[in-house]
Amino acid sequence: MRAAAGLLLAALFAGPVSACAVAPWEGRAMDGSLARLDAAAGPVAAWYEDPTTRYAHGVLGDAVEAGTLAVQIAPFPDCRVARVTLPEVEVFEDLAPRLADLDGDGRAELVVVQSHRDLGARLVVYAAGDEALTLAAATPNIGRPNRWLAPVGAADLDGDGLTEIAYIDRPHLARTLRVWRYGDGRLTEVAALEGLTNHRIGDAHIPGGLRDCGDGPEIITADAGWTAVMATRLTAEGRLDTRPLGPWSDTAAAAALACAD
Repeated sequence: MRAAAGLLLAALFAGPVSACAVAPWEGRAMDGSLARLDAAAGPVAAWYEDPTTRYAHGVLGDAVEAGTLAVQIAPFPDCRVARVTLPEVEVFEDLAPRLADLDGDGRAELVVVQSHRDLGARLVVYAAGDEALTLAAATPNIGRPNRWLAPVGAADLDGDGLTEIAYIDRPHLARTLRVWRYGDGRLTEVAALEGLTNHRIGDAHIPGGLRDCGDGPEIITADAGWTAVMATRLTAEGRLDTRPLGPWSDTAAAAALACAD
C-alpha cells in the first residue's frame, strides 16, 4: 500500500444536518461520471469533478481528465460530501468511480484509475468513512507516463470469501489481465494472463465486465486481436482459465454479460 502523500482530503459540512434542495452532484459531476450503489450501510453516490487537461494522454477519446473524486457520505436529506483533490502531477484517468463493498463491512469502497505524470496509472481503492475519504490500498504505478489500465470489475472470483479486482494492464500494449485480491487493507496480485484486452485507444467506453450465469463469476473481455469474446475464470488454485464464446462485437459482449450468449 502506498501513502496518500500530496492528496488534499476534505469532508465538507454545512451544519449538523446539511439538507440540500438538489442532489450534490448536480452542476458539478463530469458527464457520465456519476456512480450509485445501494450498499448495506445505505445508498452511496460518487462522481468526478474539476475537469483538467494537465495530463495529455487522451486514451478515453479526449484530453480531459478529472482532478477531484467526490462521494456523498450521508443519504438524503443530509448532503455531506467528501472530496479527494489530486496534486498537479496526477489525474483520475477514468470514466466513473466503481462502487463495491470490497471488505464486507456494509460500506462501499471506491475503485478508481489514478495516473501520474511520470509514472503512469495505478488502481486505487478509497474508503468512504463518516467524515472523509481515505486511500485504503493501491497497486504500484505501471512505471512510465501514458501507460494505462482498464478496470473490469470486482467480485469474489475464486470462492475464497475475499474480493478480487480484475483489470487489463495496458490494453493497447501488454494486453494482460491482472487479478488483485483485497484483504487486510491491501491489494495483493494473485494471477495474470496475457492475450486479453477490453479497450481500443480513443474509445470513450470499456466493454465487457463480470458475469455470473449460475456457476460462478467469469471475466468477459476480448482476445488480444479483437476477434473473439473471451470468458475467463479464476480457479481455486489461482489459475486463470479462458475460453472463447464466439466472434467479437460489442453486441456479442453485451449478450455474454447478460448470459444470453
